Amino acid sequence: MLSRVGFPSVGKSTLLNLLTGTHSEAAAYEFTTLTTVPGCVVYNGAKIQMLDLPGIIEGAKDGKGRGRQVISVAKQCNLIFIVLDVNKPLTDKKVIEAELEGFGIRINKEPPNIVFKKKEKGGVNITSTVPLTHLDNDEIRAVMSEYRIVSADIAFRCDATIDDLIDVIEEKSRRYIPVIYALNKIDAITIEELDLLYRIPNSVPISSEKGWNVDELLAMMWDKLNLKRIYTKPKGQNPDYSSPVVLRSGACTVEDFVSSLATAVRARIF
Repeated sequence: MLSRVGFPSVGKSTLLNLLTGTHSEAAAYEFTTLTTVPGCVVYNGAKIQMLDLPGIIEGAKDGKGRGRQVISVAKQCNLIFIVLDVNKPLTDKKVIEAELEGFGIRINKEPPNIVFKKKEKGGVNITSTVPLTHLDNDEIRAVMSEYRIVSADIAFRCDATIDDLIDVIEEKSRRYIPVIYALNKIDAITIEELDLLYRIPNSVPISSEKGWNVDELLAMMWDKLNLKRIYTKPKGQNPDYSSPVVLRSGACTVEDFVSSLATAVRARIF
């Protein structure tokens, strides 16, 4: 199993070096990574590909600092680590989140439970199984008109907003990706400040220089990637615990298992 994890933030090269043994340029100043640097870490039997990406700056989604290329790579990842300096975590966090969201990446969110289907004729048909407190039919029809959609069936199964509806219409340009905030340099703060950092959701305080709390970071990575280890058992023998097949929790049927084995065999042959 090869999952891809991206680091589209500042101050993270030392972390990649620590996790994978890969050399990514690190220094005492920001934005030392100028190109994408790949690495690989093995955790719970899974090979996790990690990409150290150039830092994201304000205006990246509009192309500033090669930002569109960087975010395009991050958009293909299964998980994003945003590495933040503990001295200014919330400031950098807001900037990076805004740039990712502006490029169509939805951070730590699930797709809206809206069923949208275009049709040839019949107008816009709107149904809802829950009360809509953020939208009314006129606003929904206005959005359809904006996208020049004259006939469609729309079924709301959640209390959606206009942004949710737009995301469903533009689903091909949207990606829902889990994010972990690695709050780096905790070796330079007090215990009281550390307690405050733990209150930030989806975050792990670490020190990449000292190697502190890396195990907790990897454990959260495993949970966010939603992976499962599957062990084979030859008939009449004990299970083979040495080489698990790693699958996603939502795709771990027998068919998925066989498909994964077939892919691994083809990779070895070619």
